[in-house]
Amino acid sequence: MNIYVSNLSFAVVDEDLRSYFAEYGEVTSAKVIMDKFTNRSRGFGFVEMSDDAAAQKAITELDGATVDGRSIRVSAAKPREDRPARSNSRPSYSGNNNRW
Repeated sequence: MNIYVSNLSFAVVDEDLRSYFAEYGEVTSAKVIMDKFTNRSRGFGFVEMSDDAAAQKAITELDGATVDGRSIRVSAAKPREDRPARSNSRPSYSGNNNRW
């Protein structure tokens, strides 16, 4: 089961996230999402657990828990939506279509 964890302290790293959930069962992966430009935590992450029952117990018990002075939010992760590709369709201010 994939778990979404938000409102994490910016000091939390992957191993910290893994340790929070390890007492509930086997953690197959734990990843704090980092900003690609600043390389700083974005304040949320994902945890995968092999046992759904253990994952559900972790969600129930950790949702609202205080970790590093912050009340974290824990829920089952929703599948990632396929978003349409971003277009670079910015208005053109040159050429014959210039309204000024």
